[in-house]
Amino acid sequence: MDTIYALASARGRAGVSVIRISGPLAFDTVKALGVETLPEPRRAALRRLSDENGTLDEALVLLFRKGASFTGEDVAELHVHGSVATISAVLRALSRLPGCRLAEAGEFTRRALENGCLDLAQVEGLADLIDAETESQRRQALRVLSGAIGRRAEGWRRDLIRAAALIEATIDFADEEVPVDVSPEVTALLDAVLADLRHEVEGSRAAERIRDGFEVAIVGAPNSGKSTLLNALAGRDAALTSDVAGTTRDIIEVRMDMGGLAVTVLDTAGLRTTDDRIETLGIERALHRARQADLRVFLDDGTDLVLDPLDGDIVVGAKADLTGAGVSGLTGQGLDALMDAITSKLQALSAHSGTITRERHRVAVLQAIGHLESARDELRSGTRDEVAAEKLRRGIFELDMLVGRVDVEDLLSEIFSSFCIGK
Repeated sequence: MDTIYALASARGRAGVSVIRISGPLAFDTVKALGVETLPEPRRAALRRLSDENGTLDEALVLLFRKGASFTGEDVAELHVHGSVATISAVLRALSRLPGCRLAEAGEFTRRALENGCLDLAQVEGLADLIDAETESQRRQALRVLSGAIGRRAEGWRRDLIRAAALIEATIDFADEEVPVDVSPEVTALLDAVLADLRHEVEGSRAAERIRDGFEVAIVGAPNSGKSTLLNALAGRDAALTSDVAGTTRDIIEVRMDMGGLAVTVLDTAGLRTTDDRIETLGIERALHRARQADLRVFLDDGTDLVLDPLDGDIVVGAKADLTGAGVSGLTGQGLDALMDAITSKLQALSAHSGTITRERHRVAVLQAIGHLESARDELRSGTRDEVAAEKLRRGIFELDMLVGRVDVEDLLSEIFSSFCIGK
């Protein structure tokens, strides 16, 4: 396998930048940069890097041996001064060394997967950790990266393999008298796994929303203060405000952190009946997005709307600066209480999040549930153990796909394309 290298820290000027090298020639590559005495693995030491033109930099050199590194290969890290010129000079020197090439996007992580250091779910958790914007996203990504999905999947797989082995035994000895009826144990194993899988599916939407962010739609009649409220929540002029009704015709989105949760707040068109074709389109779009949102905040100015609040939605008086009650984006009255109410509602929604965090995970678990339910039905019929055994094998296969044991090659390019070169 080639030895690869790349800048592992962010591009641009910094105090220190990290260049990572991984592969069978990693340690020899460091020597080729003029380092005569390599430091002991896992013990950083200051060394002078040089090429045929002279000194490149004074850098901290840190080595990890095969089997004890992120990729599972010999790895070297060069902690160099973070000027653009220094980084470029070291990368140029590496590019001239035989057997050493620039890494592709996500190639370090892909090698960690191929060498058994991470499973596919952990790779996705790492991607989520890199992209995390809020505390809840960071905690959830760390849980996935730590192998939580893999540990659960391994437990399900172990129970299902036990169940499959018991069924196979009855098939192998179909012409003989089997002293023990295995059906009760197999059924108990299937029921336990199915209960866990259904629980994961129920919590998957909340986990996905933590990962992708919740949506909160501000809903109300025209000129009820929706855009002013959005600007107050965002702390900037994100939406155009005017005394003219119907100013907002498209949906304006502002991303923010509320109580550690990623939240996109939507300013929608005022809901009313109008002959203006463009405004009508905006209202239709507003209704669609409001219905799809995780939470709706209704600004009540006494106007009847074509959309009714659902259980759990927030209804608050509009323009408190004029009425004395409710919320006002103009003066800030009631703003903190509204923020607290939104945060409380969303935290309640996220409290029951499961371990699986992506649509791919949910689909694999749902497929497994379907196969296992079919296997259980066949067992209850008492006539087709061969079909039940096949359904069990398919259920195990779906759970193996969850962590990338089998048949996921077509997913890898898409997943690793989201990684930066140095990861």
